[in-house]
Amino acid sequence: MRFASGYVKIRGESKRDVIAIEAYSVLMSVYAKEKPENLRQSLESMFAQDPVTDDFVLVCDGPLTGELDRVIAEYEAAYPASFRPLRFAENRGLGPSLRDGLLACRNDLVARMDSDDISLPDRCRKQLALFEARPELKICGGAIAEFMGSPENTLSVRSLPGSGELAAYARLRNPFNHMTVMFRKSAVLAAGSYRDAPLFEDYDLWLRMLGQGCVGDNLPDILVLARVDGMHSRRGGAAYLKKAAAFRRQMLRNGYCSGFEYVYALSACAAVYLMPNRLRQWIYRRFLREETGQGA
Repeated sequence: MRFASGYVKIRGESKRDVIAIEAYSVLMSVYAKEKPENLRQSLESMFAQDPVTDDFVLVCDGPLTGELDRVIAEYEAAYPASFRPLRFAENRGLGPSLRDGLLACRNDLVARMDSDDISLPDRCRKQLALFEARPELKICGGAIAEFMGSPENTLSVRSLPGSGELAAYARLRNPFNHMTVMFRKSAVLAAGSYRDAPLFEDYDLWLRMLGQGCVGDNLPDILVLARVDGMHSRRGGAAYLKKAAAFRRQMLRNGYCSGFEYVYALSACAAVYLMPNRLRQWIYRRFLREETGQGA
């Protein structure tokens, strides 16, 4: 798939369809509580991309289980030139893991991926084409289809606004689906990279990047199937609200939102985070997502 230094080629139906496009890295983090079958599905979906990455950095955030290590060993054997596990002795959290993993990425374009989600086969092709067409672009995300249990059990779709509405949207809600994002490493590093901001590592980064004038956009296409098993219980409770409140205060101090926006967003968070899990799930699907009607 190599075309020239720093570039790859995309397969087409004829010679006329083959184009040169910038190479990209993949950045993923995994820790001991991940299920081996989920990790395998996620890895396989990224190695099924066309063009496929020539540089896959998997950050192992602390000791893993034997089952996870066996999955990783399979992919090391299958892709010895491109698949590069980066291991750390202690579990340090997502922000520090992605910060160090990003430094290890060899390409300027980097596709983020979570260890339990599934990228659609044309995800990276679509994002690479947009970066090719728009040299000023620094971040590109897309929509996700949320599923529970099986990828066929799609519950809802989360689409996000395009470039013209991103700045205003970011003042109240996260403007990118993290697992769909492809960005320029140089722009992320210039904004200070990932930091230790539990639960808000990506939102914290996007605010700094947009605040520095980085150009971002979201494709309307569904790029990733996102697993939501247990998500609604994790995104609730007093402890989660406490972290959200601290993050919102930081947004206010840094000028990323107004006093009114701070109160409005925090009030909405409090109402959702403190309600029972079943009601929270209904709120997410009824008001914060587009229901597909396919799931149970």
